[in-house]
Amino acid sequence: MKNFLVKTVANAGALAVAVWLLDKITLTGDSTGKEIGTLLLVALLFGLVNSLVKPVVKLLSLPLLILTLGLFTLVVNALMLLLTSWLAGLLDLSFHVEGFWTAVLGGLIVSVVSWALDVVLPDGDRTR
Repeated sequence: MKNFLVKTVANAGALAVAVWLLDKITLTGDSTGKEIGTLLLVALLFGLVNSLVKPVVKLLSLPLLILTLGLFTLVVNALMLLLTSWLAGLLDLSFHVEGFWTAVLGGLIVSVVSWALDVVLPDGDRTR
């Protein structure tokens, strides 16, 4: 449970950095508290998309991943961010990613920040 919470907070932090850096990724709310709540819900949604959909997409795109030496992962990450944006719209969450290339750059930012936060934040599965 602790590991799940840490990963959700890491996802929320990574998404917050992407929202902060890119104008075409938006998160709106009436107050800071509402924005933080929306960000945490979007992080949960993003975590679900990454754990349920991403492995299937990576398996189906395995030839492209091999052919491009893994660079196609950027496209997969962008598609997961766009899917999260679409699902957030269905759930009436105020998170939106505008355009594929914004999603590619946002996916890259989220990946790098998530990796950095994973290094810094404690993880119950491994010892340091």
